[in-house]
Amino acid sequence: MKFEQVVTENAPKAIGPYSQGTKGNGFVFCSGQIPADPKTGELVSGSITDQTRQSLSNVKGVIEGAGSSMDRVMKVTVFLKDMNDFSEMNAEYTKWFSDPPPARAAVEVARLPKDVDIEIEAIALL
Repeated sequence: MKFEQVVTENAPKAIGPYSQGTKGNGFVFCSGQIPADPKTGELVSGSITDQTRQSLSNVKGVIEGAGSSMDRVMKVTVFLKDMNDFSEMNAEYTKWFSDPPPARAAVEVARLPKDVDIEIEAIALL
């Protein structure tokens, strides 16, 4: 199976040996997106709501850069530094997906890249 790299200006550039996303065989795989502004590279500080919004905006940039859309997202994984942020994250998250919402896992982790509070990855249909 051959796949293509997804490259977009609407999400932060990869900071390691990985792609912003890949697509192939009818799917888009979006790498984990942290709350970094794609234009400046600066991290969004403030509430988990603000950080969730920026992370999902970056996911959207990759998904749309692959030629898909947020309403075609099938699976999301949310990595939280603190599960106490779950309710606030969830309130923002629900604004980004229509019914039926995608399958999702949300897990608390010890540490995330650049010591951010949230990272979100997704899989979508093309």
